[in-house]
Amino acid sequence: MTRPPFEVADIVRQHGDRFLETHRAWLTRQHRRVLRALVQCRTAALGGHRDRCDQCAQPAFSYNSCRDRHCPKCLTAARNAWVAARERELLPVAYVHVVFTMPAVLARLALSNKRVVYDLLFKASAATLLQVAANPRRLGAAIGGLMVLHTWGQRLQHHPHIHCVVPAGGLAPDGARWIHARPTFFLPVAVLRQVFRGKLVAGLREAFAQGRLAFPGALQPLATAPAFRTFLRSLYRQAWVVYAKPPFGSPAHVLHYLARYTHRVAISNHRLVARTDDTVSFRWKDYRHGSQVRTLTLDVEEFLRRFLVHVLPRRFVRIRYFGVLAPRCRTSALAQCRHALTVAPLPGPTEVPVVARPPYTWPCPRCGAPMRVIERLTARQLFLEAVIDGLVYDTS
Repeated sequence: MTRPPFEVADIVRQHGDRFLETHRAWLTRQHRRVLRALVQCRTAALGGHRDRCDQCAQPAFSYNSCRDRHCPKCLTAARNAWVAARERELLPVAYVHVVFTMPAVLARLALSNKRVVYDLLFKASAATLLQVAANPRRLGAAIGGLMVLHTWGQRLQHHPHIHCVVPAGGLAPDGARWIHARPTFFLPVAVLRQVFRGKLVAGLREAFAQGRLAFPGALQPLATAPAFRTFLRSLYRQAWVVYAKPPFGSPAHVLHYLARYTHRVAISNHRLVARTDDTVSFRWKDYRHGSQVRTLTLDVEEFLRRFLVHVLPRRFVRIRYFGVLAPRCRTSALAQCRHALTVAPLPGPTEVPVVARPPYTWPCPRCGAPMRVIERLTARQLFLEAVIDGLVYDTS
């Protein structure tokens, strides 16, 4: 993939100070931390390491990454490591993809209560799938799966939704048999939609009763109990979208698909097209018109505002598991699933071969051979070495 002409970090460097000054009223410490991380990522400010090519002895300096989960440049390594770890947990069955989306009017409440509402979105999605799948009239099985939170749409608008990737089947109540879903049908979407709506509304009602919701600014009229009850009743007249995609072709396809969804940010650097002193243009897919690729131009401040809307609360977990794949029961439940599917059990902890970490970091810019780390450098040391040798490479 070719290097993009410019990056989100370049926009922040040029306009970040003015944006911080103009929007200080709603920006939090977490927003400022993310902007600072983007600006410093792969620069001398974070230090780095001296590298040398194993083949041609080409020397170079590599800057350290910020490793912030909102950074468009820092997710590839984490994604690859995560997918490699999940490979051992795949079952030899079809997988389905279910998406749960909250109405736009509820998304406005979520902006001011991200931790509470996003957590309820996770819980309602998982509980809905578990309840409907356990019904003997539907599937009659105990299922499990992976959930990933996305809060953005193609145009960077606030659009919270949960992607669920679930094996198309589950364990029978006796735990000894695997019940397969129908080849082209998993669970009824209309039923999922109704159950999901009920569970999320019930969760919001409980959160309000416990005083866990905030109502700043335009949300203030909802702060009273009668007004909030009226608001909750109005949600039953909104469009609740639950979408089930066709099953995947193979477990290998599942891994490839997961890599596209698990470690993503609101916008990648490769979608950026052009910028001026006042505007930013980027590509987006118009799914309502056959996924046509279009270009959207936004004012710089609006672009940064939309980008920061998707900053998650600190330590908020956006990749979660439920059912038989939940961390507390995954080991025993996976063993049951594999036994029910007559698949060889996973090797024990002592049987898993230890794979040594590659002693290289990135390809040599001259010959393409691996670059080996020979010295770790602080920010000050890296700056002095770069000035002296003039051999600074951006490994992004």
